Amino acid sequence: MTHDNPQNPSPSHGRRLAGALALAALAGSALLSTGVHAETYPAKPIKVVVNFPAGGAADQIARAVTVPLQAALGQPVVVENRGGAGGNIGGEAVAKSPADGYTLLMSSGGMVSVNPHIYPKMPFDPVKDLLPVAAAARVLVFLEVRPTLPVNTVQEFLAYLKANPGKVSFGTPGNGSSPHLAAEMLKAQANVFAVHVPYRGAAPAMQDLLGGQVDFMFDPGIGLQHVKANKLRLLAVGSSKRSPLFPDVPTLAEVGLKGFDADTWFGFYAPAGTPAEVVTRLNREINKVLATPAVQERITALGGVPAPMSPADFNERAKIDSTRFGALIKARNIKGD
Repeated sequence: MTHDNPQNPSPSHGRRLAGALALAALAGSALLSTGVHAETYPAKPIKVVVNFPAGGAADQIARAVTVPLQAALGQPVVVENRGGAGGNIGGEAVAKSPADGYTLLMSSGGMVSVNPHIYPKMPFDPVKDLLPVAAAARVLVFLEVRPTLPVNTVQEFLAYLKANPGKVSFGTPGNGSSPHLAAEMLKAQANVFAVHVPYRGAAPAMQDLLGGQVDFMFDPGIGLQHVKANKLRLLAVGSSKRSPLFPDVPTLAEVGLKGFDADTWFGFYAPAGTPAEVVTRLNREINKVLATPAVQERITALGGVPAPMSPADFNERAKIDSTRFGALIKARNIKGD
């Protein structure tokens, strides 16, 4: 029997020592690569997919946030619009992208909290296939009518709807969108009927409201400039609180539609499996951007409210909205496009 002598190591002892050193080197390399990934992200441009057409609330909020975000991250942040199917097309594209933090989604919360209720077969599961990264804004909806409609108050508007069933139309960004759900809430609570005209996005719906092709719309904020220019008439806010932009305009709850609240939360998502340290970094930087006066002013101009949250809080908000909107969708038998 032979024994390894520390003073005169045997070949077997040398082999064991070399193996141990190699394992240690591999472990150190793995730890180092993890740390380097966390410290150096992002190392290339980031793409933000907006799952609604250009000009809508999601698009405008995305562009307001991504410009200062790219300065904070030190890499270009490019916005790409991929609208359609109530946000499902863009959502699916991101859900099936590599989970490396270089493809993000900017969406209304409705894609997570509403779409599973109105689309019986979705090509992906937004709850399982996407991670909430950061909320961006609480988006209000504003009840606006064409100026030639013979009404000046909500009470007159509801009376006009009752006197003209089926003769009044409203535009929305699409089936299941927050403006559509707001209109269905109004119809249900006020026991009135109006014709729904769905569009592929808020911007084309707004154009037809301005042109008189539809009579009213729950606006997610893109038409407020036209309200100020007297091209549209603002009757009420579909939120639980009045808008700071229009403190004299009542909420629908105040004028008799008890508990009326159609607010939604817009924000950023990543593919499931994105490293936790990347999500944490993005959440931190986006929340910092939302605290800057310039971005707050942009979001406020849309009638929205900046809404920095942790990913967990953003996720919880989606669960609450899924419950309350799901009940409305079932009661009104709302289907996807």
